[in-house]
Amino acid sequence: MADKKTLGTAKRFGARYGPTKKYKLAAIEAVQRSEQQCPYCNKFSVRWQSVGIFHCSKCGADFTAGAWEVKRKVTLAEAAVDDRPVEIEEDIVEEQQ
Repeated sequence: MADKKTLGTAKRFGARYGPTKKYKLAAIEAVQRSEQQCPYCNKFSVRWQSVGIFHCSKCGADFTAGAWEVKRKVTLAEAAVDDRPVEIEEDIVEEQQ
C-alpha cells in the first residue's frame, strides 16, 4: 500500500476544497510553524510572525525572508568554497600516484 499523506492542520476544512489543496496547505503550514534557523545567531529559534516577517527569540532580531520559511542564500564566496574540496581531493589523488 502507498503511504498516506497526513493533513495535519488542514483537517479543519473537512470535506471542502479537495485533498490536493489540503495536502499542499498542510505541507506549507508544517514548515511555517516549525522553528527555523536564524541568519544572525544561527540558532533554531526563529518563528513566523506574518507573511515574510520572522522573529528570533534568542537574539531578538526581526527580519524579512520568504513568505513561509527562512531560505538561506548562498553567496559567490560560499559557492567557491563548496568547489574547493573536490579540487583538493583531486590533488591528493595525483600526489598518491
